[in-house]
Amino acid sequence: MLDVLALIESRKQEFTNLPLFTFMQDQNLHPRERLSFAPCMAHFIMSFSDLNQYVFLEKQPLNKIQCIINQHAYEDEEHWSWYLKDIEKLQLNSNINLTQGLRLVWNEETKITRQITYQIAGYSYQAIPEIKLIVLEALESVGHVFFKISAKVASELRAISNQDYFYFGDAHLRVETGHAMRTPEAEDYVAKIELTHLQRQQAIEIVEKIFQIFTEWTYELLAYAQKHGVESLIENDTEAALMVCT
Repeated sequence: MLDVLALIESRKQEFTNLPLFTFMQDQNLHPRERLSFAPCMAHFIMSFSDLNQYVFLEKQPLNKIQCIINQHAYEDEEHWSWYLKDIEKLQLNSNINLTQGLRLVWNEETKITRQITYQIAGYSYQAIPEIKLIVLEALESVGHVFFKISAKVASELRAISNQDYFYFGDAHLRVETGHAMRTPEAEDYVAKIELTHLQRQQAIEIVEKIFQIFTEWTYELLAYAQKHGVESLIENDTEAALMVCT
């Protein structure tokens, strides 16, 4: 397992240097604009609860690895509610009807977001616990990069809005780094898991594909923010000005 974990760490370091994260740290942009891609994330964020409940979780775990996976699934399954609250606080909750909302989630601009969910399900559904665990390890690495940066943006935004942002902010980052699978005992146990040659080859292929699809996702999020970020700021500022005038 150690060589697979080393591969995940290597791909994580490469992932950190992608243009999306440069954009998110650009102090010349309003912090809300740096999170304006949030609506583009909807399908994956909302689907992740289903992945935890119906793909990763096994109600009758047969070994310790599956017990670790189950605990992680329980810890992560409600994060979608934080996301919805942050969408409102970011003033990205546009007054659109159901068909417009469905078009937002299922259009060309958000196709990578949808593919992530399907790929993760494909790798993990009815897979052996060792493979599920590797999928989670890769996802955790991606999440750590993203939330470490988004937490800083949310902190800047809180200084302006005086609101807490639970999904994009420090609270989520603390939860991600405080998972049961991140305890020294659990990490030591995971590192000592032995994979067969075929399992190792499968694990390496899955890790590479997960980082590939998430890399593509960052470009989709960046394109969405660059197209819609400024216009959402203008709309919100206009609405605020009208409210003051009335």
